[in-house]
Amino acid sequence: MKKILLLLALSTLACISCKSNKDYLQRSDEDKALQEAVKKLNKEPNDTEASIALPILYKNISTLRLARIKSLENSREINRWDRIISEYNQLQSAYNSIINSTAAFKLVTPENYGTQLMETKEKAAADYYDLAESYFVKAGRDNAKKAFSNYKKAAGYVANYKDATAKMNQAKENAIVDVVINPVQDNSFFYNNGWGNSWTGYSNDYFQRTLVRDLDYNSGNNSRYAARFYSDWEVRNKNIKPDWEVNLTLRNMDIPIPQRYNYSNNRSKQIEIGKDTSGRPIYQTVTATVRITRYSFTAYASMDVQIKDIVTPKSISNRNFREDYRWQEESGTYSGDSRALTNSDWNAINNGSFREPQREQVVEELYRKLYSSILSHIRTTVEW
Repeated sequence: MKKILLLLALSTLACISCKSNKDYLQRSDEDKALQEAVKKLNKEPNDTEASIALPILYKNISTLRLARIKSLENSREINRWDRIISEYNQLQSAYNSIINSTAAFKLVTPENYGTQLMETKEKAAADYYDLAESYFVKAGRDNAKKAFSNYKKAAGYVANYKDATAKMNQAKENAIVDVVINPVQDNSFFYNNGWGNSWTGYSNDYFQRTLVRDLDYNSGNNSRYAARFYSDWEVRNKNIKPDWEVNLTLRNMDIPIPQRYNYSNNRSKQIEIGKDTSGRPIYQTVTATVRITRYSFTAYASMDVQIKDIVTPKSISNRNFREDYRWQEESGTYSGDSRALTNSDWNAINNGSFREPQREQVVEELYRKLYSSILSHIRTTVEW
């Protein structure tokens, strides 16, 4: 009996080992499988499954990635360098893992691709630099942006490559556009009917000044975009000749009178009113009717945003943004047994008076929502 149990145990162990070995070799990500096999050997140098899998994985990875490199070297696309370097990085990662593991190094003698990687980066930097040069000598913001991107690539692959960093900064300077944010032109119903003097300053002045401040705050050297922003007042007083202009037009604003809506709900609930002689609870059904008066409105505002190239001249972007503001409050009365009421019923009943927001508050909230969308849109339009 003991011999049978021993044979069963050995058989189970063999099956587990076989499954583990298959796990390493059947994974879709062989690079990750190799790394995990090395980690296993670092913990358990005599692990059978990892020992069998590691040489096979390394051979497969080397064969596949070297074949890809050979194929990519026949391409003339500039991005071939990024892909070739990625392949060498994976090969070098496998080399580093194995060479730094005593157990793994006994099983595999990996090849060091450090020299090939360095030489490839030099070639990539040279090609990206030459491509940047071809854009750098051309006029126009798009060419300056392309020059910047390619100089950055060259400097990224080889630190201090020629004068790539200096020219990258110059290309960014060449790509900078001076943008004037014009005041909001209010063509809405309220402006044309003389209503809203209390918030005209907010719409036409504060909105514009805040855009200039928030946009220019993020236009430093580390910004995603190359642009400087000014108000129309700054452009006139500093004698700046803007490249682009942003025109803001409030087209519609509707703040309707609250609408009244009456409805009622019938409530019923079982409540415990005592216990019988055996101690079991006795329930009674109580009912009530709740009469609710709801006041509500939905206000909206829409604004046109035109971004225009003054020099060309051509339209860069035309968008319309719309935002809503919803308000409602309820009050109520009831008849019947108060014990049947819900928490929401009590909230309405205890709401003695409506607190309808002032129109200035509604306008401010609509502008706040519009502002967020428009700020994001301008940033997206000028970013690299």
